[in-house]
Amino acid sequence: MFDIITFGSATRDAFFISKKFLLARHKKFTTGRGLCLSLGSKIEIEDVLFRTGGGGTNTATTFANQGFKTAFCGTIGKDISGQMIINELKASKIYDGFVRQTNLKPTSYSVILTSPGKDRTILAYRGASTELAKKDISWKRLKAKWLYLAPLSGKLCGLFEHLVDFAYKNKMKVVVNPGKSQLSLEKKTLKRILKKIDILILNQEEASLLTNIPYQKEREIFQKLDELVSGIAIMTKGPEGVIVSDGKFLYQAKPVRSKVVERTGAGDSFGSGFVSSFMKEKDIEKAIQFGVANASSCLKEWGAKDGLLKKGQKWTKVKIRKELCSAETNICQIK
Repeated sequence: MFDIITFGSATRDAFFISKKFLLARHKKFTTGRGLCLSLGSKIEIEDVLFRTGGGGTNTATTFANQGFKTAFCGTIGKDISGQMIINELKASKIYDGFVRQTNLKPTSYSVILTSPGKDRTILAYRGASTELAKKDISWKRLKAKWLYLAPLSGKLCGLFEHLVDFAYKNKMKVVVNPGKSQLSLEKKTLKRILKKIDILILNQEEASLLTNIPYQKEREIFQKLDELVSGIAIMTKGPEGVIVSDGKFLYQAKPVRSKVVERTGAGDSFGSGFVSSFMKEKDIEKAIQFGVANASSCLKEWGAKDGLLKKGQKWTKVKIRKELCSAETNICQIK
């Protein structure tokens, strides 16, 4: 039996780094800001780096680093990028027997355009990661204490309810970090699924989408999340930190102040760090501490895996603010 099996994407990531990538503000950009390139010109870049990523393998790496018996379930292409992912899984001692290789599509690929000291833009090709279907999974061999479901898209999204139901019936703990495809499911279906999970991990945008409440209204969001989820609800806030609720208390923490090289993998590293600590000690405050530390360490290196903490590695603790929440009145009081 495995301690944990992760589901999600497996990608090859290419980082293109240049000071010549310009930032511009315009209302046509979704975020209000855009990365701009001169049309028709050839732009030289200072560096290019290749790594592997994807929510499924990123999270699996944290669990393996912390000594858990870990497996990854997902789909890759029959190509060089796919073989690179297999090689890294083996090197990290992550079981790859649930990995399916397909000729239908190439391995998922991301191009990350980044300028030193500034944010980045990711061009994502979903590729083979979307091709995992119910028939491709060895359900009888799927034995674990925990399942971790990273964002799922394509056919993989269609597995969402099947995986949660399977875990629920077999008394496995389930962590869900849903993507937009999952959050766009019919409300009744989503509500039914969320009642069966143990830990829900969302960023601000996803939390707002799920609850239909503006992300600035954090108390209202968590009142709604506590209604939807029987277990632990987590909302990450990027550079602003994280808020966690267990239905009784709200816990808030800011990130460790340290140099940030690049932000790819921050969400995966916090989520998997939190869960890996919680699996060991069942202590939310300790889990937040380790999740924040793992994310901060991740951001010090290029890619989503190189900076992840190893078992026994020293890390810096952060201050946690704890608030008592009244389930009857939905009023939170600082404890």
